[in-house]
Amino acid sequence: MNNIPHPIPPGLGRIAARIAHIRARFRHPRSGFRTLLASTHPPGPADLRKIVAAAAARHGIAPDLLVALAEVESNLTLDAVSPKGALGIMQLMPDTARRLGLTNPFDPHANADAGARCLREHLDRFGGDIALALAAYNAGPAAVARFHGIPPYRETQSFVSRVLSRLPNPLSGASTGPTPTR
Repeated sequence: MNNIPHPIPPGLGRIAARIAHIRARFRHPRSGFRTLLASTHPPGPADLRKIVAAAAARHGIAPDLLVALAEVESNLTLDAVSPKGALGIMQLMPDTARRLGLTNPFDPHANADAGARCLREHLDRFGGDIALALAAYNAGPAAVARFHGIPPYRETQSFVSRVLSRLPNPLSGASTGPTPTR
């Protein structure tokens, strides 16, 4: 708090105390304040596309596929909450988010990474079949297994169709191999 002149002018004591409290919360005050300031200006759709594409690349998924999934799920809305309770840009259900270790579903980096890991699990489980992996993302892997394909749910069939229609070439939408080694 060397930046604040002494004595503190009347009325600024509480502000100075609040600044000291915030500084104490961050190990590296400068980077902490940048983070705090950045959080007041949420990323826009172009930024969110980059965040989602980076998560896709880390998990061996074509960026176009994961971005299309996020666009269909949430229209790249950072604070999206569905009527069924799915959260964030990748619209993860709370149980799925917990299973994936996601503690803040509205953190775009963490949400995109968890969504990418979830889709990667489905791609691996269903042999790289993009349509089945998308159906599992929407309806759950048990439903895909029970119906031996895309479940006959209107919502799931529409979801798969809408995601695939956004891809430049649906057959190249994702890696069909095993999870990449990191």
